[in-house]
Amino acid sequence: MLDSNFWNDSEISNKLVGELKNIKSVINSINELSNGIRGNLDIVNTDGDEEILSMVEEELPLIKNKMDRLELETYLSGEYDNCNAIFEIHAGAGGTESCDWANMLYRMYNRYAQNSGYNLIELDKQNGEEAGIKSVLFQINGTNVYGYLKKEKGVHRLVRISPFDANKRRHTSFASVDVMPEIDKNIDIQINESDIRVDIYHSSGPGGQGVNTTDSAVRITHIPTGIVVTCQNERSQIRNKEKALDVLKNKLYLLEIEKQNEKINGIRGEQLSNGWGSAKRSYVLCPYTLVKDNDSGYESSNVNAILDGEIQDMIEAGLKK
Repeated sequence: MLDSNFWNDSEISNKLVGELKNIKSVINSINELSNGIRGNLDIVNTDGDEEILSMVEEELPLIKNKMDRLELETYLSGEYDNCNAIFEIHAGAGGTESCDWANMLYRMYNRYAQNSGYNLIELDKQNGEEAGIKSVLFQINGTNVYGYLKKEKGVHRLVRISPFDANKRRHTSFASVDVMPEIDKNIDIQINESDIRVDIYHSSGPGGQGVNTTDSAVRITHIPTGIVVTCQNERSQIRNKEKALDVLKNKLYLLEIEKQNEKINGIRGEQLSNGWGSAKRSYVLCPYTLVKDNDSGYESSNVNAILDGEIQDMIEAGLKK
């Protein structure tokens, strides 16, 4: 950072400043914890006064909490854990009921991002015919976002009395959640113009006059793989195309990594269907209340709080598992 040319490329320099900030945060936390423990040990070893010992004991829960936070950070050392996260949520079979469930999940992650001080940017959303959403593409920006949220990937199952059923019957709905890191824009992925089809159309939903009255939304189809990416967040067609291409590059890069891992390990990647028997997590609102994560074994009866974005404990359980 002391180099005179450091700020010539703002994108790279800002990234390095962010890395430095994260490293300093970890080091400062370790030093603060170490000094606190050492100071308490010195007090205990030099002064046996019961009042002093009682004060030291009162600090133990605080010290343990700091140690738990530092331990959690050791699980966030994957190659892409410090990246932003790109989410896709798709409603499963079930019409309006599943579309509403997909929207509930979107709200859950939105509230989690707000509570955690992260920034959520909606890139594309396809509304359901009667209620909810058919699909949504969004990005959550912040420190270690992908590291925390990478295990949210999978099929999420909801059991409840349907508000759309006049007979008040119990329904089971499914929605798929895909999570990938926002990888450096300079990743070596070449996309030939002949391999993609670009469709331009009117943006839909809220967004203001400039978004909804121009052909600014972009849909890119990668013909060889069948991957489709849409973006309508930006007012400019050019900006939407750039973002859609960035997301497509991320998908192709991760697809290539999966192929290499499968070749090395001699296995085929697990394919999840968006329906029965494949749920990563179940949210039950009737006949009892329970959230159960099948990967980590985490359970909670406070379903409403979790659907309101209070998922940090569940996320940490997944990381530790």
